[in-house]
Amino acid sequence: MHDLGERTLRLPRVWVRTGLEQAPRLVEGGQREPLRTRRLGQGEAAGKTQKQSSSLTPGVERIPAPNVTIEISKHRTPRWLMTEFCNVALPVPLDILFTYRIPQGMEPVVGGRVLVPFRQQRLSGIVTELHDRSPEIPAKSVLSVLDRSPLLDPPLVQLGKWIADYYLAPLGEVFRTMLPLSAEFRRSVVYRITQQGQMALHLAGRAGSPMRSRRSEQEQWDEFRVLDYLAERDQARAESLRAATRASAATLAGMIRKQWIVREDQSQGRDASRLVKLAVLNKVEGKLNANQGLLVDCLARAGGKIRLGDLRSQIPRSTLGTLVKRGMVEIMEEPADFIVSSLKARPSPAMLQFNGGQQAALTAIQKRVEAKEFSAIVLHGVTGSGKTAVYLAAMRSVLDRGKSAILLVPEIGLTPAVAADLQQAFADQVAILHSALTDRERAEQWHRIHRGAARIVVGTRSAVFAPVSRLALVIVDEEQDASYKQEEMPRYHARDVAVMRAKMAGAVAVLGSATPSMEAYFNATKNKYGLLELPDRIEQRPLPEVDIVDMRREFQETGKEQVVSRTLAEEIRLRLGREEQVMVLLNRRGYSPLLLCRACGNHLECRNCAIAMTYHKRGQRMVCHYCGFCAPVPKHCGECGSEYVHFLGTGSEKLEELLHAMFSQARIGRLDRDTVRGREDFERTLNALYAGDLDLLVGTQMIAKGHDIHRVTLVGVVGADSALGLPDFRAAERTFQLLTQVAGRAGRGEKPGKVILQTYFPDHYAVQYAARHDFVGFYEKELAFRSWMHYPPKTALANVLIRSPKLEEVLGWSGRLGQWFEQRPEKGIRVLGPAAAPILRLKQDYRYHFVLKSASREDLNRLLRAMLAYAAQLKIPRTQIIVDVDAIWLM
Repeated sequence: MHDLGERTLRLPRVWVRTGLEQAPRLVEGGQREPLRTRRLGQGEAAGKTQKQSSSLTPGVERIPAPNVTIEISKHRTPRWLMTEFCNVALPVPLDILFTYRIPQGMEPVVGGRVLVPFRQQRLSGIVTELHDRSPEIPAKSVLSVLDRSPLLDPPLVQLGKWIADYYLAPLGEVFRTMLPLSAEFRRSVVYRITQQGQMALHLAGRAGSPMRSRRSEQEQWDEFRVLDYLAERDQARAESLRAATRASAATLAGMIRKQWIVREDQSQGRDASRLVKLAVLNKVEGKLNANQGLLVDCLARAGGKIRLGDLRSQIPRSTLGTLVKRGMVEIMEEPADFIVSSLKARPSPAMLQFNGGQQAALTAIQKRVEAKEFSAIVLHGVTGSGKTAVYLAAMRSVLDRGKSAILLVPEIGLTPAVAADLQQAFADQVAILHSALTDRERAEQWHRIHRGAARIVVGTRSAVFAPVSRLALVIVDEEQDASYKQEEMPRYHARDVAVMRAKMAGAVAVLGSATPSMEAYFNATKNKYGLLELPDRIEQRPLPEVDIVDMRREFQETGKEQVVSRTLAEEIRLRLGREEQVMVLLNRRGYSPLLLCRACGNHLECRNCAIAMTYHKRGQRMVCHYCGFCAPVPKHCGECGSEYVHFLGTGSEKLEELLHAMFSQARIGRLDRDTVRGREDFERTLNALYAGDLDLLVGTQMIAKGHDIHRVTLVGVVGADSALGLPDFRAAERTFQLLTQVAGRAGRGEKPGKVILQTYFPDHYAVQYAARHDFVGFYEKELAFRSWMHYPPKTALANVLIRSPKLEEVLGWSGRLGQWFEQRPEKGIRVLGPAAAPILRLKQDYRYHFVLKSASREDLNRLLRAMLAYAAQLKIPRTQIIVDVDAIWLM
């Protein structure tokens, strides 16, 4: 070694391979550090190489050598130093990671996506580790690297692992939920005919009929059509093949087993940018015919460019093509605009004078944010107390400090109004995430957040995973809402995930509501969470007066079943005469929820579910609200053939019709899932209500919370107690919350409000406390019942659901698991079941379940993991066992 003296050599980033026979080598470094590496300490580089494991150790420090100091910088990694394998989390229902070989030239990153083969298909997964540990079986190779830099940073990866552990969900399924980037992955499956298939087709043609076998003639013809279709082309996409031949998936699978056809997955990543094509006007020369002149005039009036979609509705396509060929018009692409909300924003919080309660709440939140330590706060404020203004002011203070904030709302319907407020306050710093956006819109918004172009995020439950940097504040509005709990894998609760994310980031979590959940308020009373109160409405406006109408007495006095009581009808008439607005809630969509035969008592049930089908008059069809199955309206009973079939009950569609008949001059709108197919429908109706173009709005729970319409002075609640009859320990809590929330829509302006509650259970404590706006009284009463029966929030709860299309399988599996629970009783854990689920059959699956209660979440989690391991030994498919931790729906 040359004596260089006391000098410092500035070299590129150094990688030192240890565990080799030769001395350490200094080489150019790379952009990323592989996992399972260790920095060398003083003297290790020269003296301990042969005792180290064979790993790559990157350095970003000075490594001493004889008379030489090396300063390391970052550059690309040479191929021979790249790791050989990577572990990938795939979106499949398996609680394992998969190891793949990294081909030469590919450089996956931890937290980034790769495209890999999995069985007979291609899947996109997240890299969780790079390593050199050779698996016991030959590893398949990565097909392509989709990301050059991580999409999930270490804090989000840590959050995903916590969700997988706590909710017992496969990590790949969790990561898929966290990344709304399906638009960047194009699924494509093609089929080809083989030589054996060509021969089978030839023999069938010679015989003049389909292939001879013992199978049905229909199956033979299906196969013949598939072979004939594929023989005419090199390959066919699965969608085209099935549409052209009407072949079932079972038919295609059988032909693959016979080696007549082959299936190939050609899925790959793609660019999901949203682009719009424009016609741009250039210099106009020469003569123009009438259509060409009209086209040029349209472009000139539009400022020289116009969207092709708007233009083609006015001008023939051939005219446009001619002008393009002549060079007078050019077709260009540019990024499509994104409209956060078309609703008019409410007055900015900066323009409002905060009352004492609001200012105290804002100051408390700001102090916790400034402390840069985790804190969870329950913000309990009555309806109309100005919680949204506090949210916006707190988010403004966070943004002014160069940090980020996330605001969660429970329903897509609340997003437009909140997004309009945020856009007014924070302009282009706002991004929006929810399922009503298209796949490309979601991907676009996600990438805006990821690159730091938007630091304020508003959305539904999945927005809790927004990749914001420097997170300081997470707000969960209407935190009690059941829609924050996802009812499919992974079954996480966004409120609890928000608290955990804030904890991991050292941020503040604010859980706001006029009717806090039992769990959140219990934690606040036990000082696990902080508690802030807003006991008064803004500007000292009174809470609405609530009148309870006993529908039993209404029936006795009128002699007939009434949908709209006399009291409610009179109050509506009075408000319409004053040109005030009215909202009427009926939390049941459709026209009639039951079709009954008066001769035999039979009712029409969904063929896939043990649920009565609902009549929808506008579409003249029967619909299952659980699986979506539709059927024509029967004219005769399917059981006895009687023509005396009768519709029973009332839904929101029928209520709208009744109100039109009662108030023919009123302008009436309806908000439910039947009238709202996209965010444009919802915004259109709300805009009409805000503008005063509607006098009366009928709707389901979509209208019950979050809306601030000052001209609404009357709220009517029809069927207020329907949920009380459900076999669910949360039924009273849900009823109280719904009644309190919808009552809060009245009297939010200068005029006082009034609420009419129609009920058959006027003495029920949920109805009585809601009428008095007494949350604390309801909480104490409900907590006593929950304590006696060992239900949350006193204990942790999990629902284990066993399902299968075959009833005998469900009975067998649930019986074996029931025996296993009996044979290993756990102290402090109660196991109820197995028992038939309240809805025995749903989406073609029979369902049995266990309900587990425990004072210890750790013990409950351990028992559930052991149960899943035993179920795997019994070869019960993982997809047939649903483990719902902290379940809020036991139906």
